[in-house]
Amino acid sequence: MRVIQMTTDGDVRAGDKKIEKPRDPDRTRDLFGVQLEVTSLLLEGERRKLSVLQRELRGALNREAGSLKAKERQQHELILAISRIQSQYDHLEQEYRQTCIGALRSSNTRGCGKSGRSQPAIGLRQTPKARPSIFGTVASELTPKDGSSRKSLPQTPKSPGSMGIEGSTSSSSSETVDDSGSEPDNSLVFQDNNLVSGPLDALLQHLVPTAEYYPDRTYIFAFLLSSRLYIKPHALLAQVVRLCMLQQNLADQKLTKDKLGRFCPHMVQLLSEWMETFPYDFRDERVMQHVRQLTQRCVALDPSLRRDVSQMLHNLLHRLTALEKYEEFLEKINTEASAALIDTVNVCDVTEVCSSPLILSQQLTHIELERLSFIGPEEFVQAFAKENPNVETSFKDMKKTRNLESYIQWFNRLSYFVATQVCSNVKKKQRVKVIEYWIEVARECFNIGNFNSLMAIIAGLNMSPVSRLKKTWHKVQSAKFSILEHQMDPSSNFSSYRSTLKAAMWRSAGAKDERQRIVVPFFSLLVKDLYFLNEGCANRLPNGHINFEKFWQLAKQVTEFMTWKQVTCPFEKHPKVIHYLQTGTILSENGIALSSFDCEPPENSHEKERFKALKLAAIHA
Repeated sequence: MRVIQMTTDGDVRAGDKKIEKPRDPDRTRDLFGVQLEVTSLLLEGERRKLSVLQRELRGALNREAGSLKAKERQQHELILAISRIQSQYDHLEQEYRQTCIGALRSSNTRGCGKSGRSQPAIGLRQTPKARPSIFGTVASELTPKDGSSRKSLPQTPKSPGSMGIEGSTSSSSSETVDDSGSEPDNSLVFQDNNLVSGPLDALLQHLVPTAEYYPDRTYIFAFLLSSRLYIKPHALLAQVVRLCMLQQNLADQKLTKDKLGRFCPHMVQLLSEWMETFPYDFRDERVMQHVRQLTQRCVALDPSLRRDVSQMLHNLLHRLTALEKYEEFLEKINTEASAALIDTVNVCDVTEVCSSPLILSQQLTHIELERLSFIGPEEFVQAFAKENPNVETSFKDMKKTRNLESYIQWFNRLSYFVATQVCSNVKKKQRVKVIEYWIEVARECFNIGNFNSLMAIIAGLNMSPVSRLKKTWHKVQSAKFSILEHQMDPSSNFSSYRSTLKAAMWRSAGAKDERQRIVVPFFSLLVKDLYFLNEGCANRLPNGHINFEKFWQLAKQVTEFMTWKQVTCPFEKHPKVIHYLQTGTILSENGIALSSFDCEPPENSHEKERFKALKLAAIHA
């Protein structure tokens, strides 16, 4: 097993091999490009949400039917929703602008001139190989017994009523379904023992259990994750209920438990797995209506399931209650953090709050793992899924959580926090001390496996107000920082980082110590990989079948994320330090730039013009 660790003298070793220090000290500046692109994608998603809400508000105002009180209530709800989304939109737009400015100005870093390197592209052929996980091995039990390449669905007979699915859509208006008049093909297609495609009807029917059949758990995860590209979760569960009623004749009041066999336990198990993996789907009351309908019928037929159903609903309530409290917590700390955004220097030194870089890196890992734990796997698909212009989208169908967006914003905040800590010190000696402190924190994050905090610190130290401080950097023992920049080098599609991440995954897989199980990926790069996988692969094949190979690829990458986010942070918690990291004062974009010029005066005409403009803006503010 390959072990990655940085030694105290600044060397990074992979096993017995020493990794040479890089010549270029500014390799990391292109990571601003990744953060910029992901932030802009999130901003686009917020714009789509706002457009839908505004359309519904106009409809509520113009609609004549219904009582006046009902209209007023709906209007009030929509105005509140628009206000909330608009606030999110404004925050993302600000992050987009600040990241863009950072990317443009990063070319003036520590006297090395402009780089000719282009922005690295995210490759689609670097998908990690499937590994055993909590979901098992992908597609291992989907092989046809007779070795043929096509497999008819065993649990659902063909019938005119089961061939169509209301509300099913593709995610792109350019995708077409073959409706040449031939009889629909209700069979799944396999290649090399793997499920590769099938009609949406057939894939959905393959999800529905019977007395003798229960779908493979990896299939359940892959289908529930990506099916929302075609059909909303409430519509999907409605179809599951309809198929169960049709197949098992559940409406028959004379039906008995003996006639159904294992169907009812299987159905409760399917709902339980759905709730366990995608609990946020059940914040939709329409989904819960179908859950109540199905579970009440199952319990009526098999009273022994009452305890299982009760426990399942209790666990769901616990998860959703924890999410609600977390959202309230985020709103509270975001309010405190916004109040601490200032233009003038009035910043508490982080070394006074926590003098140990090791302890600070551990507290950053607490924050990272907590925020990771609340991100639902479906958020990766929902965040960037473009709505079909031919299908109406309602407010109820929109993404119910924004944990992914909040996590991206945390990265941006940490970067600005680091830059604020450096630039708020007028004395050069103290700036040197703070920079070396953050380099030590970054080194400890590297050894822990917390690559997201590591990247944020590197980004903060590479922001132009910090990197322009040449006299300060001249005094810094920056060998360790150069090594870290090399490890996070964005060239060749972040190949150095990907190799290091793979080594951390191997360490985690064989770890007996909880500390070695931690893997916190560079989250923006993970999101971008998944985005390009989603955009770069067709959702439908020319014959109209769903491209399930894409489903498997998405599921494999998200499965790794599911493994990482379930790790419990083993380090001692310091609430005061954690609260300071999340709410401590950060300077605004102009505030950091002004503080930087106060530390070291402008040297060239561009900097002098910038300084003059900032001072004028501060006077008129």
